[in-house]
Amino acid sequence: MQHVILGNGPTGVIAAEIIRKNAPNDAIVLVGDEPEPPYSRMAIPYMLMGNIPEAGTYLRKTPGHFDAQRITLRTGRVAAVDAAARTLRFADGSALAFDRLLLATGSSPMSPPIPGADLPGVYHCWTMADARKIIEAAQPGARVLQMGAGFIGCIIMEALASRGITLSVVEMGDRMVPRMMGEGAGGMIKRWVESKGITVHTSSRVEAITQSGKALSVRLSGGTTVEVDLVISATGVKPNVDFLKGSGITCDHGVITDEYLQTSVPGVYAAGDCAEALDLPSGKHVVSAVQPNAADQAYCAALNMAGKKTALHGVTQINVLDTLGLISSSFGEWNGVPGGDHVEMTDNDNFRYLRLEFSDDVLVGANSIGLTDHVGVLRGLIQARVKLGAWKEKLLADPLSLPEAYLACAQDQSAWGVRR
Repeated sequence: MQHVILGNGPTGVIAAEIIRKNAPNDAIVLVGDEPEPPYSRMAIPYMLMGNIPEAGTYLRKTPGHFDAQRITLRTGRVAAVDAAARTLRFADGSALAFDRLLLATGSSPMSPPIPGADLPGVYHCWTMADARKIIEAAQPGARVLQMGAGFIGCIIMEALASRGITLSVVEMGDRMVPRMMGEGAGGMIKRWVESKGITVHTSSRVEAITQSGKALSVRLSGGTTVEVDLVISATGVKPNVDFLKGSGITCDHGVITDEYLQTSVPGVYAAGDCAEALDLPSGKHVVSAVQPNAADQAYCAALNMAGKKTALHGVTQINVLDTLGLISSSFGEWNGVPGGDHVEMTDNDNFRYLRLEFSDDVLVGANSIGLTDHVGVLRGLIQARVKLGAWKEKLLADPLSLPEAYLACAQDQSAWGVRR
């Protein structure tokens, strides 16, 4: 049996190791498209900060680790999948057969259609090659403009700010982290960032970038022009699924899978940022591009590939973000549901915020800032879809009584589906 895994990030590496543990005699090929050892993109900002060397991003740091695991590493870009023939075709014309295939191809940064976005000095911050260029260019005193203030953008922003540069951030939405935070929370994060000396332009977009001597001239939609030394594009990502056209593997935003992470083609699985996995509690297919979710899906997919039928019971819909020391979190249906109730608490002076979203007497989503003690409680109540009963009204009156509600409701084992 030959298992082929496309993508050698955290999802692919975890899956390869789980398959090896459960199918000791099978062949495993782990394919990546960068000339680097398997590494974590999420570690790149720490490299930009100078906290770790380049080797600190590597997922496995013991020399010969993959050889010892009998996992074959291959570098190349896959151009097409022939699911019927069980083969992959690479861009260089070579082919690779598989018995079982895992799509763990992750996502790629989107390039906004802006004149001048391809000029020297305009970078994504996605690959190791990008990081090397940014480290060379973003020296202390450099003027940097970042396009995008989403989840990934805020992580990159913190890394850039640590380098002693002058930083401006441009976000098309009316607040920071608009796909994770509502208006109140996103506005509070913006005030916090501005208090740290970073200029933030919300409800704005870059209209054009031109060369201005050795510098770049960036024109914004409000008519402002900003002179900078480099531009970082962090305007969002999209799942890497375009190469699957014509393969017979069903895709929407990502690769559609069932609760076993199997795609529409038997023996072909998907996990991580490219997977649109079935979330059993909600009955919806969800792309949840967070690393804990990628690890859970990798583990589940690998067990199924090794012949051990295992269902993924829920897709983790949680983001926790550290923005220059301000911790914010987003859970579940953070933007509410039709007909649902909500409650909001704002403490502007201390940068604390909480908004809870309900469907009937179930807490289905939340935004929080500066309330780190509540993160576990929120996750437990939302993921388990705990019925709050009378505690819903108590939370509407005092949203900070979450720990008491958790103890009163979620600690009842029946709320977790455990029979007594």
